[in-house]
Amino acid sequence: MRDPGEDRERPSGVGWVRWLLTTDHEAVAYVREIGVSVAAVMLVGALLFAVSGVWPPMVAIESESMEPHIQKGDLVFVTEEHRFADGSATVADGESTGVVTYRTGLETGYDKFGMAGDVIVYRPDGDPGATPIIHRAHFWVEEGENWYDRADPAYLGRYDDCRELPACPAPNAGFITKGDNERTNPQYDQVAQITDDPVKPGWVVGTAEFRIPLLGNIRLLLSTFYGEGVVYVGAVSGLGGLAVLSLSGRRD
Repeated sequence: MRDPGEDRERPSGVGWVRWLLTTDHEAVAYVREIGVSVAAVMLVGALLFAVSGVWPPMVAIESESMEPHIQKGDLVFVTEEHRFADGSATVADGESTGVVTYRTGLETGYDKFGMAGDVIVYRPDGDPGATPIIHRAHFWVEEGENWYDRADPAYLGRYDDCRELPACPAPNAGFITKGDNERTNPQYDQVAQITDDPVKPGWVVGTAEFRIPLLGNIRLLLSTFYGEGVVYVGAVSGLGGLAVLSLSGRRD
């Protein structure tokens, strides 16, 4: 015969939930801790996304192109460019791009990461499969503009006039960009053809807001174990919360 006490000892309904949350059973406690950790990561990721407006909101820096202001191995928090846009952001077609250029920053005193202007994360030539680049927006050009005379001669390389200079006249309106590292990135991205054309606003993923030194090395270390199929091979790698994630294009 069945012991009537068994019905009282066997949890059911809410009792099952209470038992799962409080039991000291080794296997259940182990699974419970994993579940709590996963939930915590998801919560942190959701909160960061709510603040930043982009996914993933954190990127690990894989190159030296922004040194000394952003170091290889740093973890950088990125937000949608309009989220905390300054009033001096460039206006295109009557709408704010959310990005303050280096030139404008010099005039207004706006700076990020030790220099005037915004640091942006963008897709080269708008290619959703391309490695994202994190560089500074130096100045804005209009479609068809001869921007040679507006450029800093030090960043034009061997070119002597617009006829020889890549992306001049400008094939489209957009930002002329450059890495801060004078040794590894002595030319504008468009001159070095890191991207062929001025960066259109629609190619911008977001603006860099602050960095956490060295923490991105964790993300870069994970890439050595899990392979390059889950990370970027160039300037930045995505890191949402503590999970291994990839950055998907938001716009065309």
